[in-house]
Amino acid sequence: MIGRVGLLLVLLIATITTIGAETTSLKRVNRNAYATMMYMGTPRDYEFYVATRVMLRSLTRLGVEADLVVIASLDVPLHWVQTLEQEDGAKVVRVKNLNNPYCINPNWRFKLTLNKLYAWSLVDYDRVVMLDADNLFLQKTDELFQCGQFCAVFINPCIFHTGLFVLQPSKKVFNDMIHEIEIGRENQDGADQGFIGGHFPDLLDRPMFHPPLNGTQLQGSYRLPLGYQMDASYYYLKLHWSVPCGPNSVITFPGAPWLKPWYWWSWPVLPLGIQWHEQRRLTVGYGAEMIAVVIQSIFYLGIIAVTRLARPNLSKLCYRHDDSKSALLLRTGLKLIAIWSILAAYTVPFFVIPCTVHPLVGWSLYLLGSFSLSCITVNAFLLPMLPVLVPWVGILGALLVMAYPWYNDGVVRAMAVFTYAFCASPALWMALVKIKCSLHVSLEREGFLPKISESTAPAGSNKLY
Repeated sequence: MIGRVGLLLVLLIATITTIGAETTSLKRVNRNAYATMMYMGTPRDYEFYVATRVMLRSLTRLGVEADLVVIASLDVPLHWVQTLEQEDGAKVVRVKNLNNPYCINPNWRFKLTLNKLYAWSLVDYDRVVMLDADNLFLQKTDELFQCGQFCAVFINPCIFHTGLFVLQPSKKVFNDMIHEIEIGRENQDGADQGFIGGHFPDLLDRPMFHPPLNGTQLQGSYRLPLGYQMDASYYYLKLHWSVPCGPNSVITFPGAPWLKPWYWWSWPVLPLGIQWHEQRRLTVGYGAEMIAVVIQSIFYLGIIAVTRLARPNLSKLCYRHDDSKSALLLRTGLKLIAIWSILAAYTVPFFVIPCTVHPLVGWSLYLLGSFSLSCITVNAFLLPMLPVLVPWVGILGALLVMAYPWYNDGVVRAMAVFTYAFCASPALWMALVKIKCSLHVSLEREGFLPKISESTAPAGSNKLY
């Protein structure tokens, strides 16, 4: 009897343990998953969070038949995790950051990209498409789940890109990779791409992936067609997509981090930026940034109103001439301050605009801000308005030239921008000369600069001779 009771207790404990394990494991809905990762510790954490949300929403909008998984480090803010789960429909897996022994600089932006290896631990799924946040999906890509144990795209002739790859999760492969990190196996770039490339060194010799028409899953490793990772730089030469290898499905932006498509200044400098923002407009929206946009707009409009009402009357000021050393030094200092004030008027608004707003909103707010701050400089130093606003007009013209949508190709577009810059340079130089002359005249006005060399006698005193 006692033995039976003991056996029942053991079974009960085992059942409870099993239930507990099931509740902490990933509850899948589909056999396959699209996965991405998030970690903290870079100056651009929020921007990549926004990019991740847009990518997840765009996949949902395309109607993919797969789960959406985010591999998030433990330091990702809890409210971000809740938003990803509740609003974006993602399944968030919290992980501990993998140590990167190849990282020498602690501020290196790729130091935590080895967290991508956790994709092999998602053993609840048959296949996983691992993604970077800077992918822009043009169409559904569920046929990738028919690929083999590992598949990736060569956007470089000899090195495959890890911005998108297909894998079959495996605890054995994951443990082998962790062991290779611990023993310090060679890594060409110190990040995920070099490490994964070293683990699959023979992928270049593998056949090209073509999804079977009957929907069966392939075995082994395959090269993916370039259409699954179309480097945005290919677009800028022809200004349209014409990638012959496979479907033109996914755009990737592997360039400089400050020219990622989610930054408002990326368009019209890079024409594809507006396409990413169109995806965001249709999915996540811009509610998070609009409060700051409205506050800044009201602030700039207030400055414009005040400076217009407080415009000094130059006809009431008379001229004087003072060649003393102290006066010359003061004039020189004020001229430098005036020039720096004009430069500040065109740079400060750029850095205070929320960096992930829509480009049309961002550039409009920048032009409004630079105009309002230029008005302060015009009033403070009695400068004519038009020369100070020549850079403003030049920037607006450059935006219109770059945004023109009917160029034949990227070469024509580049030549148009170069020609505009060449033609605008003399106007900018003449504006600078005019500003310098106006400053010289303004600083000679008695109402602007008091006489330093003269002293006034105290009121009520008489001078005896």
